[in-house]
Amino acid sequence: MTRYVSTLDSPIGPLIVVADGDGALTEVEFGRTHHNRLFERMERAGVTLERHAARTDAAVRQLHEYFAGKRRAFDLTLAPDGTPFQLRVWEELRRIPYGTTTTYGTIAKSLGKPNAARAVGLANGANPIPIVVPCHRVIGSSGALTGFGGGIDIKAALLALESGQLAWLDLLEPARA
Repeated sequence: MTRYVSTLDSPIGPLIVVADGDGALTEVEFGRTHHNRLFERMERAGVTLERHAARTDAAVRQLHEYFAGKRRAFDLTLAPDGTPFQLRVWEELRRIPYGTTTTYGTIAKSLGKPNAARAVGLANGANPIPIVVPCHRVIGSSGALTGFGGGIDIKAALLALESGQLAWLDLLEPARA
């Protein structure tokens, strides 16, 4: 199986975008450390990675627009790999409006599983397409920012970007800004 990759420099650091043969987005990964893990995981799974801008072009363009504050929703075909429950959670995440947050418990209730907040948290953490599937918009029941694959500082910066804070990049560690 072949997947197609592009990298982009973003205000939160390097991102890698992965699409399938039809151009459907399968993954977005943060930073160089995550890139190495992605390549190792793909190699173990027997997946060949090729650079192919045409297959990832729309995702890269829309991510640039998002970081420029010009895009509030992504119009991309997605093909994440996950369990049926994870896919339901990720679809629910896409319904969280730009600039707002919700809790794991609220998502669990919306799925008809009010006692599944922890399972929702696990599915949220397994989201292979962060930003596009906005797992950063999910917070703890106390209102605290909780786990995020890119780091809490990135989560805070993305939420600040979406709330219109002009100095949203100031929330990042100096090494990432």
